This record gives sequence, C-alpha cells and structure tokens, in this order.
Amino acid sequence: MASFTEFLNDSSIHDDPGANVALPWAGYITLSLLMAMFSITAVILNATVIVVTLRHKQLRQPLNFALVNLAVADLGITLTGSVPSVVTNAVGYYITGRVGCVLEGFCVALFGITALCTVALIAVERLFVVCKPLGTITFQTKHAAGGLAFSWLWSLIWNTPPLFGWGSYQLEGVGTSCGPDWQSRDLKNVSYIICYFSLCFAVPFVIIVVSYSWLLYTLRQVAKVGGCAAARAESKVAWMVVMMVLAFLVSWLPYAALALMVVFNPDVQLPVLVKVVPIYMAKSSTVYNPLIYIFMNKQFQKFAVLLLMCGRDPWPSEDDASDVQTVVSPLNNKISPD
Repeated sequence: MASFTEFLNDSSIHDDPGANVALPWAGYITLSLLMAMFSITAVILNATVIVVTLRHKQLRQPLNFALVNLAVADLGITLTGSVPSVVTNAVGYYITGRVGCVLEGFCVALFGITALCTVALIAVERLFVVCKPLGTITFQTKHAAGGLAFSWLWSLIWNTPPLFGWGSYQLEGVGTSCGPDWQSRDLKNVSYIICYFSLCFAVPFVIIVVSYSWLLYTLRQVAKVGGCAAARAESKVAWMVVMMVLAFLVSWLPYAALALMVVFNPDVQLPVLVKVVPIYMAKSSTVYNPLIYIFMNKQFQKFAVLLLMCGRDPWPSEDDASDVQTVVSPLNNKISPD
C-alpha cells in the first residue's frame, strides 16, 4: 500500500494549460459561469439555514439537527468543490497540482457522502416520528446527535482509503475538478469504486425509498379514516416525498451510473458532455437540498424568508393555520396538529 507522501508526490497531475484540453474556451467559460451561479445560490441558502438556527432557539430541536447538518455539508461541498471549479474552469485547466487535487477530491467526497447520509437520516427520522416503528420510544437529542455522528464517521471511513492506496483521487470530467478515480483499470481501484458506490450511494438510496414508502403507506391508511383534512395532509406529504426522491435521483444517479458504466465497460467511448454533466448535477444538489428539505419546512421558512427579505414578510396576510405541522400516529389512527 502506497504511503501518503508517495501518493501526494504522484506526478499524474500537471499544471500544463494544454494537458487536459477537452472543451473549447467558450465551453469552459460557460461551466465557470454556471458554477458561479450555483455557488452563490448555495452559499446564500445554506448559510441562511445555519444563521436562522443560531438566532432562533425554537429551531434548535432534535428533528432539525439533520437539516442544519445537511446545510453544513452542502456549504462544505460548495466552498471546497464548486468555488474552486469556478476558477479552474475560467482558466481552462486545473491549477493547484497534485496536492490541491487530493485535498479537493477528499473534501468534496467527505462532505458529499455526509450530505447523502444525512438525506437518508432525515428519511429515517421522519419514519420514526410519524410511523413509530419502535412503539412509545420518542426521538430525542441523543438519537439525533448519534445519527449525525454516524453520517460523518461513515463518510470519513469510506473517503480515507484513497489517501493510503486503495483507490485514488484524480482529475475528472474536463480536467478542472477532482474526485474519486473511477476510470482507472487497476484492480484495487475498481474494487474500491464498487464498494464505494454500493455502500455510499445504493445503501442511502434504499433507506430513503423504504422509509418514505412506509411513511406514505401510513399516511394513506390514516387518510382513509381521517376525512378531507387527512387527505390534504397526505397529498402535501406525498408531494414533498416525490420531490425529495426526484432531487436525490437527479443529483446523484447520473454520476453513479456514469462511474459504474466506466468501471464495468472500460472501453466505452463517451462524449465530453456525458462525462461533464453528471459531475455538475451532483454538485447542484447543494441548491436543491435547502430548497426542498428546509424551505418547504414551515418552521425554517418563516425565519429564513424574513432574513432573506431583510425583515419584510412577503405574505403578511397568510392564515396562521397554514403553518400547522402534521404528525401522524398509527397508534391512535388520527391526524393531530403538532
């Protein structure tokens, strides 16, 4: 197994402007502008979530810990991956050398997998609160803290091996960003990528699908005996669930599919755009996540909108009843306001 020093001294990444030319100049500028737009939006949205949580004590509840953790992870992806991509695409080549590539690849992967695990954690938390699979056991601070610790630990476990020879971090796409090397034919690298995507993508996805399927089934059962109010509640939750799953798939499935396609079919020839688009779609999740998971959450929405609008409420006449949250308990077969 290679030492960490040998790994950093690998000369496979150069600062030569012509070494990785894959797009015309206009193509790189377009990518740079798109990443600048995504970066600015992601920083504003995710920073807003963190700020309003720190400012308002009523938001610092166990069920909101995962939402804030997601914002922290997404902000990390933006600052260590998206922002550098703005610069590297603007100049048309990777400018920070081998050490920069390793650091970017590790940090983006660490924050990215933590975000994925947190999305799965949110699904599990909602399942436990709404469906109560463990009966009377309530969701507490220790459960929330344990889930967050596990998401960071799981990500760290699976993103550290490339630093010591099992897998590696290399240039990807058009050579202006770095990530796990899914193009190498080396047996150690292939085995790492298969384990990586199986345990860090497939497992969270299965957890999300199972949790939300169970949640929707419970809501449907309650709606059958709960009348119009229950039906409306089911409709709102169903819409949010659909958005959550679609956002997960749109953000990460193309990237995972591309990586596994290259791993299992090394000789496949793909157009440049096919290699580039999935990478930036995955990074765009830093914008989707706060919009769906947080700004569709009435608690956060109320304070976040006020902060973004400098204290002005754009919907002052809205009925306060619309802010009522719904909690479903299969134990008593009713829907009750929280």
